[in-house]
Amino acid sequence: MLIVQIKEGDTIEKALKKYKKKFEKTGVVKQLRVRKQFIKPSIRRREEIIKAVYKQKLQEGTLDK
Repeated sequence: MLIVQIKEGDTIEKALKKYKKKFEKTGVVKQLRVRKQFIKPSIRRREEIIKAVYKQKLQEGTLDK
């Protein structure tokens, strides 16, 4: 349960903005999207390796765009 502390004189819009920011930080929506479809651990690991290689090539500057 998220609790948002608001100060005297804060508007509903500010309180809602704080709530949305806290909700986003919890990662609930991201976790639901990941759990929606099962991905085999081998495929997940392969995607991590591909992403790491891509990032490394970007840092080295050897990636052709």
